[in-house]
Amino acid sequence: MLQLPDYPWNQLAPYREVAAKHPGGSVDLSIGTPVDPTPELIQEALREASNAPGYPTTHGTTEVRQAIVDWYARRRNVTSLSTDDVMPTVGSKEMVAWLPLLLGLGPGDVVVRPRIAYPTYDIGAQLVGATSVATDDLSSLDEQQRANLKLVWVNSPGNPTGKVRDIQELRELVCQARELGAVVASDECYAELGWDEYEDQVPSILDPRVCDGNIDDLLALYSLSKQSNLAGYRAAFVAGAPNLMPALINNRKHAGMIVPAPVQHAMVIALNDEAHVREQKDIYRARRDALRPALEGFGLRIEDSVAGLYLWCTERRSSWDTLQRLAELGIIAGPGAFYGSEGESHVRIALTASDERVAQAVERLTSAGQG
Repeated sequence: MLQLPDYPWNQLAPYREVAAKHPGGSVDLSIGTPVDPTPELIQEALREASNAPGYPTTHGTTEVRQAIVDWYARRRNVTSLSTDDVMPTVGSKEMVAWLPLLLGLGPGDVVVRPRIAYPTYDIGAQLVGATSVATDDLSSLDEQQRANLKLVWVNSPGNPTGKVRDIQELRELVCQARELGAVVASDECYAELGWDEYEDQVPSILDPRVCDGNIDDLLALYSLSKQSNLAGYRAAFVAGAPNLMPALINNRKHAGMIVPAPVQHAMVIALNDEAHVREQKDIYRARRDALRPALEGFGLRIEDSVAGLYLWCTERRSSWDTLQRLAELGIIAGPGAFYGSEGESHVRIALTASDERVAQAVERLTSAGQG
């Protein structure tokens, strides 16, 4: 039987116990699951499509695929997609975990993932027996790794760091990967949550300034979980790589990996409405603006964090030591150690708690910092 690592979040149990003893209760800023309501117009769309007796299509309805294409053109500066080049997926994690299998990778093949990364990139490689290599620079690969490189994962905006790769960085990566004959898959699910210099737009791997309009062997993954509070709907999609998409669709058909028809209809409504996305971003902005100075006053330094739902913090000690300090204030954070050895001195603070709970965290951090 395949033996995968224990699910890492189980290790937070003792810190949750400490935090729960705080007189004001715990404030969970560890896991980035949305807590704000799903917009009513999307809930209504789901209800409208609830009479769905037949099987939906794996490739997606014409309506949802057109909505995805239009969204890329309007929001991501990507105009080279056709409705043949996009497909809804059961959340983006599904595609992260199963893409190596769908591409036919196996033992001896190399999968590159970021040095500080979401653990599922490694899990996808393990599921097929491929070798996972952590690097942000393909020139650092040795000769054997270069010869066997098949898939390069990019995560921009990054989880947990909130780091963004700019146009030039993405362009250089694509050129390197193409020289080595590798597919590039870019996990971009936080792209609508850019801050600071990325307020208006976070670059996509499919942007013509990155790839000169040639999207072969380039895949972009996106999720509506964060921008539209649809984590419970498992509403996401993959786009790009016209040379690969027919095989991906066919393989997912055989596996029965299909987004439910009512969810596909709700995705159409969500993608065509930008007002609710702006409103949700403003909610996260207010929480971010409140937490940032409070964390700094507590003694944490915030690094990167120019996009996404997290603040990537360090005080130059073990993740677990900082986690304990925060737990004693009733605050639960995510340990950077979950994301690779280079994250071991960091913690990830999520913006996904209610305004009331965030205010509680700010008050506790501020009092502790002053003390």
